[in-house]
Amino acid sequence: MTTTTPSLRKILVIEDEGDMCLLLELLLTARNVNVNHAKTLSQAQECLKLEQPDLVLLDNRLPDGFGVDFIDHIKKNYPDVKIVLITGVDRAIQDFALEAGADTFLSKPFTRQQLHHCVDDLLN
Repeated sequence: MTTTTPSLRKILVIEDEGDMCLLLELLLTARNVNVNHAKTLSQAQECLKLEQPDLVLLDNRLPDGFGVDFIDHIKKNYPDVKIVLITGVDRAIQDFALEAGADTFLSKPFTRQQLHHCVDDLLN
């Protein structure tokens, strides 16, 4: 008798700060998901093509642009991907991000519970 293991959900973290990437990866892999990360929007484009994640955690300030401007690219090319915009500086961008297609928004600093609640809501 063969049993199939459900495939792990995929999360792409687009974040240029190494400490934040590591923290997110540690917190998320404990949730039994596959985590990949990109440090720039151009790297993120390649990861989206190759990985086709279920969820993207998108920082707003990146070396090659703003995450909020990248939301449209994700929604046009990968309409089923859920998006969480994360920012520590631009809290006023929340309404714009949601109008652009982000599914939700996290302000830095956020708690482990806030992150888990957000991810669980979008993936389930």
